[in-house]
Amino acid sequence: MPEGSTRFNSKRQNHGLEETLDVSKLLDLAVPALESGTGVEASLPITNVNRAVGTILGSELTRKYGAAGLPDDTIRLYFTGSAGQSLGAFVPKGITITVEGDSNDYVGKGLSGGKLIIKPSAQATFAAEDNIIIGNTALYGATSGEAYISGIAGERFAVRNSGANVVVEGVGDHGCEYMTGGRVVVLGATGRNFAAGMSGGIAYVYDLDNTFIKRCNLEMVLLERVEEPEEIAELQGLITRHTALTGSNAGQRILDAWDEALPKFVRVIPKDYKRMMEQIRKVEQTGLTGEAALMAAFEANMRELARVGG
Repeated sequence: MPEGSTRFNSKRQNHGLEETLDVSKLLDLAVPALESGTGVEASLPITNVNRAVGTILGSELTRKYGAAGLPDDTIRLYFTGSAGQSLGAFVPKGITITVEGDSNDYVGKGLSGGKLIIKPSAQATFAAEDNIIIGNTALYGATSGEAYISGIAGERFAVRNSGANVVVEGVGDHGCEYMTGGRVVVLGATGRNFAAGMSGGIAYVYDLDNTFIKRCNLEMVLLERVEEPEEIAELQGLITRHTALTGSNAGQRILDAWDEALPKFVRVIPKDYKRMMEQIRKVEQTGLTGEAALMAAFEANMRELARVGG
């Protein structure tokens, strides 16, 4: 067993870690990856008493390989059943967790580069896009990584997301609240107060019945159509990936009728974020790149704000 896992094992009796799936199974299964970066794969049942699955494993990976983690999909974990709270919390790059079933609250809390895939059981007879598959406050404070959720999420989805790319088929109230970065694609309806306090990143909402404007908090964001070719390709790519990984019927229907579906997507972008992105594009056209471009764009933006403010 790799160094670090031994240290955790020595504290099991004091901290109850013997009850965690990570300590009882996952650390042992992942030894080749933790020791030498060799790919591993495992399939296991999961129940709602299994909480924070992947978190201790992710900690061990980060301790060994740092913030860069491992290449995508080095550790592939497939679970069948109903996951408990905080599935995949803080999981770093290199770990992919797939659940065939459903999950509780706080899925992907603090996601830090890993990949989460949640889809209904292959034996399910219901329409995934019409049913809740994960609980509240998923992807809270996520910083990077990916999540593909075939079904509806509860309230406060992707709150304070600062860098993860996520596709889901519907969300409850307060989606993308205080979001500062990343991309969120919603292939169905949202609850009320969407995008409250959202200051960065972009959300794309499939507004089939043209009612989204009634449920969006417009204080800090603009609602637009998706028109730039590069952005259209990015959106289509995220939905294609979601469909391939989850078998989503909702995603496939949209892709099959892409020309008709695209105008129904609403682009939700913070006003200040849009202005800053436009300034960055302008200064990059002068030849500046990287940190220099960011600083020049920031200064230009401040001058513009001062001018408009009088």
